[in-house]
Amino acid sequence: MRRSLLLLTAATTALVLTALLVPLTLLTRSHAADRATAEATARAQWVAHALGPALATADERETAEQTVESVNGKDLPSTSLILADGRVVGPRLGHGSAVTDPVRLARTGRAFTYETSSGGRLVLVPVQGAKDGTAVVQVTLSERQLYAGTLASWLVLAGIGVGLVLVGLLLADRLGARLVGATRRLARTADRLAAGDLTARAEPEGPPELRLIAGELNRLASRIDGLLTAERENAADLAHRLRTPVAALRLDAETLRDPDEAHRIAADVLALERSVDDVIRKARRPLREAPRADLAAVARERTAFWAPLAEDQNRTVHTTTPDDGEVPVPVPADELTAALDALIGNVLDHTPQGTAFSLTVRRTPDGRAELTVADEGPGFPDPGAVPDRGTSGAGSTGLGLDIARRTAEEAGGTFETATATPQNAGARVTLTFPLTPPRAHPAETPSGPPAPTC
Repeated sequence: MRRSLLLLTAATTALVLTALLVPLTLLTRSHAADRATAEATARAQWVAHALGPALATADERETAEQTVESVNGKDLPSTSLILADGRVVGPRLGHGSAVTDPVRLARTGRAFTYETSSGGRLVLVPVQGAKDGTAVVQVTLSERQLYAGTLASWLVLAGIGVGLVLVGLLLADRLGARLVGATRRLARTADRLAAGDLTARAEPEGPPELRLIAGELNRLASRIDGLLTAERENAADLAHRLRTPVAALRLDAETLRDPDEAHRIAADVLALERSVDDVIRKARRPLREAPRADLAAVARERTAFWAPLAEDQNRTVHTTTPDDGEVPVPVPADELTAALDALIGNVLDHTPQGTAFSLTVRRTPDGRAELTVADEGPGFPDPGAVPDRGTSGAGSTGLGLDIARRTAEEAGGTFETATATPQNAGARVTLTFPLTPPRAHPAETPSGPPAPTC
C-alpha cells in the first residue's frame, strides 16, 4: 500500500505540474521575446531621436557613424541606419539591397516590428528631418538574442517541479508509513488472536476506518474470550457430573469379595477419576500462553507407561531419543500424551502379540522435530489409504490416527504413514512438529497446585 500511495502521488503531482508548467514555459518564452523586443525598440527610438538633428546638417555621415557605433557591441542586437539614398551606416543585414519592403514601409513614417524567416525580429523606426529624405533605424534581433534567458527560466521551473514532486513524495511516504504501520500492528494483533492469545488487543490508531476496524476486532476478541470461557465452564460442569457415577463405581468395586479383583477394578476406577480430573482442569485452563512440551520426555514416559503391557504380550520396545537435551514442540503435554497413547495403542491392539515396535524422536536437518512409531506387523491393509475419522477396519472407533494427525497439523506439523510392502513389512507413522525456542528462565515459571476439581 505504501508503494502504491507513492506511485499515485508521483503520477498525480506529475500530471498537475505538467498542466501548470507547460503553459508557464510557453509564457516565459513569450515574455523573453517581448522583453527583448521592447529593449530593441527603445534602442532604435533613442538612435532615431539622437540622429534626427544631425541628419539635417552636412556632417551627417560622421555623426551617424559615431552614434550607431556607440550602440553596437558584443552580444548586443545589431543596430543599423539606412539612409534615404540606400546607404547603410553600421552592420548590414544580408547581401542584397538594404532597402527592403519593410524599410520602404517604415519610410512612410511608421515604426513596427517585423518577423524574419530565420526566427529573429527586426525593429524599424523612421528618422524624420533628414535633408535627403526619411532614414530608417533598424535593430536586428537574432533568435538567440530574442529568447535569451529562456533556458535558465526553464531550468528554474524544472527545479521547482522536481522539488514539488519530492515534497509530495515525502509527505505521501510519511502518510503511507503511518497507514502501513497501523495496518501491520492490526494484523499482528489478529495473528496473536489466531494463535490463541485472547488477551491481545489492538490500539485504535490511524484513519477513522482503521480505528473502527481495531475497535470491532477488540470487541470480537472479547466476545470470543467470553464464549470460550463459557464453553470451558460447561465442559468442566459436564466432566464434573461424571464424578458421581465414578464414585458409585468405586464403592461397588470395594464390595467385591475377591481382593485381587477388587484391587484391579479400584485401580482402574482411580485412573478414570484422574482422567476426569484432567478433563476438568484442561477445560478450565484459559488460553493465555503458548503450549509447549518436551517430545523426547513424553515419548520416554509413555513408553515406560506401556512397557508392562508390552511385556505381557511378549513385545520388544525400542525407544530412541536425542541425548543432547529436550526437544520442545508447541503442543500441550496432555495432547502429545494422547497422540502417543493412540499410536502405541494401535500397535498393541492391531498387531499380533510378540510384534516388536519402536519409538524414535529426532531433530530433522530443516529444524523440525520428528516422531516415528514403527512396528514389524502386517502394516496397513491398503497402501496409501489411511482410515477416515470414525472409520476403522479393525472394529475400533477409528479415532486414534485422526487424533495423532490433528495434534501434528494443528501445531503446524505434518502426519505421514507408510503402509506394508513386500520388501518392508510393518506400519510406520511419522509426525513432525516445529521446534519452539527453549525457555530463558524456567525457574521463574510458577508451577502452582492444580486447579480445583469441584
